[in-house]
Amino acid sequence: MQTAGGATLSEDTQPETAAGSGPDETTTPENRSKPPRRVGLTIAALLIAAFAIGLDQWTKNLAEANLDPADPVRILGGLVYLDLTWNSGAAFSLGTNYTWIFTIIASAVVVFLIVLSTRIVYPAWAIAIGLVLGGAAGNLVDRYFREPDFARGHVVDFISVFKPDAQAFPIFNIADSALCCGVVLIVLLELTGHGFSPASRKAAPSNGDQKQDEEAAA
Repeated sequence: MQTAGGATLSEDTQPETAAGSGPDETTTPENRSKPPRRVGLTIAALLIAAFAIGLDQWTKNLAEANLDPADPVRILGGLVYLDLTWNSGAAFSLGTNYTWIFTIIASAVVVFLIVLSTRIVYPAWAIAIGLVLGGAAGNLVDRYFREPDFARGHVVDFISVFKPDAQAFPIFNIADSALCCGVVLIVLLELTGHGFSPASRKAAPSNGDQKQDEEAAA
């Protein structure tokens, strides 16, 4: 193709280059395949986490103020018992007597999730990361600020399903629930091809491509 001034403009030449300006990096095929990080999704994840933390701490304070550890409250026809207890271990009363180790691990996880939240590009992952972050941070608040000591605090648990005293299932709290829901959502997203990064969402090769690959391999 020839321009008005007689100069030749090849097919590989960008119009912006011919006009004197440099190439626009945002329009390259490589960048088009990488959705930009969305600040709004990071904010959404942090707001979900903050809501989970607030709800968790509010319900824990209510439980401590109104429940007697020796007298579980039966609700929903026995489906749930409000059964106040304090857990020095991990989620669902696992690994007691290692409180300081769980505090260190939980702190590292929370920092990692905060950093990860700045890299979110898909809305579903904002929900998943927000729930996991809120659950981990909710229990971490207990570790740092509840009795018996700083960074060795016991987590408040008060929800026992089906039977009291963890007879059917370990006693848990709102933070545990948020954490588990977030993890389940992450697993579902990965299994259904909705991975965290654009690279993990590359479409599977078509039948024609698979046939060509098989012929090439033969």
